[in-house]
Amino acid sequence: MRITQGTFSFLPDLTDEQIKKQVQYCIDKGWAVNLEFTDDPHPRNTYWEMWGVPMFDTKDASAVMLEFRECRKVYGGRHYIRLSAFDASHGCESVKLSIIVDRPKNEPGFRLQRQESVGRNVSYTTHAYATDRTEGERYRN
Repeated sequence: MRITQGTFSFLPDLTDEQIKKQVQYCIDKGWAVNLEFTDDPHPRNTYWEMWGVPMFDTKDASAVMLEFRECRKVYGGRHYIRLSAFDASHGCESVKLSIIVDRPKNEPGFRLQRQESVGRNVSYTTHAYATDRTEGERYRN
C-alpha cells in the first residue's frame, strides 16, 4: 500500500532533479523549507521529527538537497522523509507545500478497526500495520 499524503502523492516518486526544482520554486516564493522524518505516517501524526532546523534564509536549492541527501543516508529506505515549505508572509506560518520525498521500500499500510458500542453505534479507526513493531524496527525486512 502506498501512503498518499501531501502534494504529488498520487504521482510516481519525484526524481532528485524534480525535487530540486520544487525546492527552488519554494525558495523563489520566499517560503522557508524544512525536512522531517518518521516511521509512523498515520494521517493524524502531523508532528514528524525534524532534520536540522528550517532553512529560512537559503537562496539555493542545492543547500536543501545536500541536507536531504544526508537525511536519506541516515533514514532512507526505512523511514518516510517529508519536505515542507512554510509561508510566513501573513504573520503566521502556514504550510504551502508538503511532499514525501523518500519512503520505505515496503509500505505495509493500514487496517480498518471496527468498534461497536451501545445503541448499535459503530465507529471506525485506522491502525498502521507498521506500529505493530517497535520504533526503529518497523520497516526492517
